[in-house]
Amino acid sequence: MKIFVETERLILRELLSADAAGMFEMDSDPEVHRYLGNKPYSAIEESQANIEFIRRQYIENGIGRWAVIEKETNNFVGWAGLKLITETTNNRINYHDLGYRFSKKYWGKGYATESAIAAKDYAFDTLKLAEIIGIADINNSGSIHVLQKVGLKRISLFDYQDIKHHWMEMKNPAAEQLV
Repeated sequence: MKIFVETERLILRELLSADAAGMFEMDSDPEVHRYLGNKPYSAIEESQANIEFIRRQYIENGIGRWAVIEKETNNFVGWAGLKLITETTNNRINYHDLGYRFSKKYWGKGYATESAIAAKDYAFDTLKLAEIIGIADINNSGSIHVLQKVGLKRISLFDYQDIKHHWMEMKNPAAEQLV
């Protein structure tokens, strides 16, 4: 099991098949999927397939979303991290998206911000990426707030699956200093 990052309260590690129950608990909740197309999971097999999909991304792209584990309890609380997007979105392709998703019972604890900052630091300091992207439904004020706290700036609005979304970006400060 590979641990990518540790924060004060969280371990961000590779997703494992053993995380399927926690992922299903999270992804079967309609409130968790409110701004994700309103398609909560109905079977644990969907979580298992998603974990396998993410594990393939680790191999194919060198990066993928990470399991977020609460240090104090060792509980799966959600996932966070980077994903290489290889499909065109908002006229962009081959970019690294910063994302996160948490079980509702862990909302309001600052875990999204804590894990997003860790992922941003990993993107810039370890992977040496030039920029990261964040995408959020315009009505998802919580996610927009997290992305802004991390340092991403709103760049444009665009339609994704017929819903308005913010396209947000952050350039690597080290890369900007070299230019």
